[in-house]
Amino acid sequence: MKVSGNPTVCPSRLILEHMTSRWGVLVLAVLLDGTHRFSELRREIGGVSEKVLAQTLQTLERDGFVHREAHPVIPPHVDYSLTGLGREAASRVGALAGWAEECAPEVLEARAAYDAARPGA
Repeated sequence: MKVSGNPTVCPSRLILEHMTSRWGVLVLAVLLDGTHRFSELRREIGGVSEKVLAQTLQTLERDGFVHREAHPVIPPHVDYSLTGLGREAASRVGALAGWAEECAPEVLEARAAYDAARPGA
């Protein structure tokens, strides 16, 4: 895999950044379970501000991962779901997240060993 340092030459870098951002991963993971309203997403994810969640959803929608459906009712009702591309991205990112969770004990051991071996630790 060759990745250019210039995002205009290598658009995959920016796409990867959107998918694997702190909130992007969580949005994809929650939507993998099905359609959600904004407030449901915010509650499921936890710790994300309305502004950041709205920006993340807009970015993922622009990239073709998320479908936004606004229903013409009062009060406004908007549903978010994954597109086919979004489901594929979510499953791949989910696999990486699962791997990270499985390997967390090994990573923590490596960190502790590294920190213990450093001068002044």
